[in-house]
Amino acid sequence: MRDLLELTAELVDIPSVSFEEAQIVSRIEEELSSIPHLSLDRVGDNLIARTTFGKEQRLVLAGHTDTVPGNTELGSRIEGDTCWGLGSADMKGGIAVMLELARSVSEYAVDATWVFYAREEVASEHNGLREVFIEAPELLSGDAAILGEPTGALIEAGCQGTMRFLLTLKGVRAHSARPWMGRNAVHRLSGVLDALEKYEFREPVIDGCKFREAMQVVGVEGGVAGNVIPDSATLLINHRHAPDRDSAQAENHVREFLSPFMESDDSVELVDRAPAASPGLDHPLLASVGAEIETRAKLGWTDVAFFAEQGIPAINFGPGDATLAHTSDERIERENLNVTFKTIKKVLEDS
Repeated sequence: MRDLLELTAELVDIPSVSFEEAQIVSRIEEELSSIPHLSLDRVGDNLIARTTFGKEQRLVLAGHTDTVPGNTELGSRIEGDTCWGLGSADMKGGIAVMLELARSVSEYAVDATWVFYAREEVASEHNGLREVFIEAPELLSGDAAILGEPTGALIEAGCQGTMRFLLTLKGVRAHSARPWMGRNAVHRLSGVLDALEKYEFREPVIDGCKFREAMQVVGVEGGVAGNVIPDSATLLINHRHAPDRDSAQAENHVREFLSPFMESDDSVELVDRAPAASPGLDHPLLASVGAEIETRAKLGWTDVAFFAEQGIPAINFGPGDATLAHTSDERIERENLNVTFKTIKKVLEDS
């Protein structure tokens, strides 16, 4: 087994900002092409490696090769048991684990599919998983999936859904010297803001995982000029919902919540949404991962939802601290890499 920290550093030293993943994918492809029991397919800058032993079950292991923009010239730095560098936690440490598993496991209890995909850090319309599903959906088939997003080598099961709304409240324009002749749309926002501040969030427990919903203003716009009473004001509202509600139910909840503050000329527009995913821990393959690993709910959104949409239960399980992702102090620890590697290797060999 290679030193996973050094392998992570090698991958960090290959710049792969979103839309620029070709070099790192070619590096992975070159290494895996020498393994006789793996069949390789490249779809754009997405690489899929599969075993075809005819086992009863297939486990999909997926991770994105791209990073957010940053100072790629700095590369990696290893100090003791820590690797520093852009993308080290999110998620080249996870890619290193996947690559070494594909290279080193030879006795399989299940078939395995490794998916190294592009453009996760940008809008979902560019997501490499979706590209593969459109171009060659059979390559993503499986019974369960593990997404190698950084979780500190703990299991973060499922994920919450997310959606954003534009709420526009109307008023009547007037000169600010005579405000009584108009109606201030910005002032009308106060009722909504107060209600959102007091929002009673749900904390449903699903398969032993406690989720926590939220509804927050993430943007505000209003005003015409310094001497004009504004006749329109807009809030951008983000709602995170647990997987016991589908997208339609969550949307209805938001609209009902906002309804008391709206009048006939006002509007609320759904801007975007991504579905939630159930924990999926009742699947034997995923349950075997969590046998000795702490498990919690994923409060953010990840591509486990994509697999759930395809009927494939999935969990988040990877090395690295997600709170360090995208920061100037991004780093990953050797122990985290080793624990993740050993846990997944056991599932592949002993399931």
